Amino acid sequence: MSFRKVVRQSKFRHVFGQPVKTDQCYDDIRVSRVTWDSTFCAVNPSFVAIIVEASGGGAFLVLPLHKTGRIDKSYPTVCGHTGPVLDIDWCPHNDHVIASGSEDCTVMVWQIPENGLSQPLTEPVVVLEGHSKRVGIVTWHPTARNVLLSAGCDNVVLIWNVGTAEELYRLDGLHPDLIYSVSWSRDGSHFCTACKDKSVRVIDPRRGTVVAEKERAHEGARPMRAIFLADGKIFTTGFSRMSERQLALWDTENLEEPMGLQELDSSNGALLPFYDPDTNVVYVCGKGDSSIRYFEITEEPPYIHFLNTFTSKEPQRGMGWMPKRGLDVSKCEIARFYKLHERKCEPIIMTVPRK
Repeated sequence: MSFRKVVRQSKFRHVFGQPVKTDQCYDDIRVSRVTWDSTFCAVNPSFVAIIVEASGGGAFLVLPLHKTGRIDKSYPTVCGHTGPVLDIDWCPHNDHVIASGSEDCTVMVWQIPENGLSQPLTEPVVVLEGHSKRVGIVTWHPTARNVLLSAGCDNVVLIWNVGTAEELYRLDGLHPDLIYSVSWSRDGSHFCTACKDKSVRVIDPRRGTVVAEKERAHEGARPMRAIFLADGKIFTTGFSRMSERQLALWDTENLEEPMGLQELDSSNGALLPFYDPDTNVVYVCGKGDSSIRYFEITEEPPYIHFLNTFTSKEPQRGMGWMPKRGLDVSKCEIARFYKLHERKCEPIIMTVPRK
């Protein structure tokens, strides 16, 4: 007679989150009030970049990680856009290069000086013009250098060669409506998009074709997100018909039924998923929530296992996510978030307890 395991074995069951001390936060930052579901924050091992309120155009702050405490009002920003900045993304191959997409229909790529900004940066290295409406999503290719994807409210996805500032691929006609999120697969051969027509599509950019499509992935009308996992499956967050927030896991080979589907609660903020390929843990942060939930994705059913929730007092306006190479592994740190409040940015450290 075998005992059924009541408690599942997991290395990450006791992961806990801890906000840093107050003097380690970035204070007095006016975080952007744009109504757009992006993370408003991008982090790498050298800098943290935050989209801020700016009069007459769009701007974002770039702070060296060690520059904590109160940030002076006159601290220089990156301010070359003529409309509010909607999304920013650091280049994975070069810690001093950041791309930004804006309401002025352009994408700009910036070179940040070695020690951060000493004066306002108004001259981008490259301006990419090709969208006819505002650009809401920018994301770098994970493996190829100088390849950037941008998606706009004109429902067009453009893939750029940043070195020569030319369009490599122009994918229009694939999306009938607004694109909510774009995520590259791990090797960068495909990307998946979540669209306002409630479909999740897997797209091969070289052929410009939709490889797989799931209509009505989530029944609700509110924004959804889709991200690729390391093994090629897709994790989505969205809303049910009763406006309850849902998570789902899909196999790209067979998109008929989700492998796993979980309902969370009936709050109304969009859920931003962050995925760690090494531990197979997905962190889900709701906009306007004060919690981060995390789930482990496994090979056996029910596939999505709820681990725990990190809760704090204040709601988050946005969230930055540190790449693996910026973590302090000697302290068993497996993830670090940069949570944006109304007026400050607070790092939260996720640790695996060890004896």
